[in-house]
Amino acid sequence: MTPPAPDGRDRRTARRRIRNLALTALATALAVTLVTVSAEAARTLPRTGFESADGARWTGPAEERSLLAAVDRHSDLVSVERIGRTKQGRPLRLVRIGGREPAALTVLLVCSQHGDEPAGREACLTTIRDLGYARDRATRDFLSRTEVLVIPTANPDGYAAGTRGNSDDLDINRDHIALRTAEGRAIAAVVRDREPEVIYDLHEYSATAPYYDKDLTVLWPRNPGVHDRVHGESELLAERYVRPAAREAGYGSGLYGIWTDPDTGEPVKQTAGDGQERILRNAAGIKHAVALLVESRTDALDDAERDDPARNSRRRVHSQLAALKGLFRYADERREEIGDAAAGSRAAGFTDRGPVLLGGADNEAAGPGETLAQPPCGYRLTAAQFARVGDELALHGVTSRRDGDGVYVPLAQSARKLIPLLLDGRATYHLANGQVDTAC
Repeated sequence: MTPPAPDGRDRRTARRRIRNLALTALATALAVTLVTVSAEAARTLPRTGFESADGARWTGPAEERSLLAAVDRHSDLVSVERIGRTKQGRPLRLVRIGGREPAALTVLLVCSQHGDEPAGREACLTTIRDLGYARDRATRDFLSRTEVLVIPTANPDGYAAGTRGNSDDLDINRDHIALRTAEGRAIAAVVRDREPEVIYDLHEYSATAPYYDKDLTVLWPRNPGVHDRVHGESELLAERYVRPAAREAGYGSGLYGIWTDPDTGEPVKQTAGDGQERILRNAAGIKHAVALLVESRTDALDDAERDDPARNSRRRVHSQLAALKGLFRYADERREEIGDAAAGSRAAGFTDRGPVLLGGADNEAAGPGETLAQPPCGYRLTAAQFARVGDELALHGVTSRRDGDGVYVPLAQSARKLIPLLLDGRATYHLANGQVDTAC
């Protein structure tokens, strides 16, 4: 008996299954390729100073410049540009890899905002080299559909001095609202102009045994202004891709800022990782990007690492590289969902009429006075106020229009959830106390 022909639903289901199998095969091939390329690169391709010294020292600025120039010359997929200079005159560089298709997904890596956390920078430099020199079809196909942007050294002055902050002792990762630093301004301009759908922020942390001592900790944006779909994708990136990739490579993983009982694995308390908007993972989420903070553990795990600091450094860098494989697998498997989430977040600002929260987090209710239950139509700034903050508003991608002698900033735009954080006097880190307009 001849079986009945499949209906439209069956055919669509079959196509989805075939597509999912193909994506899984591609992601697996990509992961294997990156491992293989990295091993080959250690022998024949341009090497970082860290690789040449087998982890005994970090890559110097001249070595970074030489590596980036070599990859740029070698690969038609790579370009390097200067996006700013620090107060001490050091260049801030942006590396672009791939992304030839018009609808390519854009992923931004921000590496070592804190100058005394070098492992993320090393992982980024190795990744730039490995992707730039890759010749296998799986990686080349991935890069044709994915634009990978990398800021390899986000804090050159701090790196040179071995300090957390920049040359003004300012924490760049607390400057994504005020934009007082050259480094923070450069990152904001990249986010505004390139509109990355994914922002991945590489850091390091000090462990507190036995409650907080995993090889790698991660955290998504917790700010309540992050669109639900962007928040959901960010958490999924952490839990279904980055943490499993770390575990598969033999590294323990946990949530940043969450102490856990070593026997039960249950949370004990939260010591960090709130929803404040001036931190990059939160600012990125508010600006419509799936975002993740990833931190490798600096402390020695055992006597072997204490006796051999290079062993400790290698573990820190390799754990970051393992996590990056999870990121790339996520970008390839969920590019459509990521793009829809980012687009939905941008569009919501034009139509949303719901409350805006000035505080709180996804795991903490907003405090008294932190909820704008009936948000204003916009904010008016005097000419003097706009002269002080106009550049920052432009870097944040906020649009405004002339209004008499001053400026009017309407809330109905893609930056709707960000604007009150910038211009409402009740917001903790506001730039100006704008005049609230309720006459909608």
